Amino acid sequence: MPLAMAKHILLKDRASAEALLKELNQGADFSKLAQKHSLCPSKKRGGDLGEIRKGDLVPSVDKVIFTMPIKTLHGPIKSKFGFHIIWVYFRQA
Repeated sequence: MPLAMAKHILLKDRASAEALLKELNQGADFSKLAQKHSLCPSKKRGGDLGEIRKGDLVPSVDKVIFTMPIKTLHGPIKSKFGFHIIWVYFRQA
């Protein structure tokens, strides 16, 4: 079964996600922004979701984690929880 590791930042609205994505693209530290802004409990770990198996997360996030290029910022990705910025740092088929 496919396995991945990723970090994410969960935000309430698209505008907030776009603003943080801009900061990240300018070199801001992902973990620090996650700790400060994310609505997800993973913010305590800098947004790190740990090991993820395909199907563990909501479909829109799962799709990004298992199909988009790794070590690249992705977002804002809409889910029922809000808007995500995702950075996948490991994936195994």
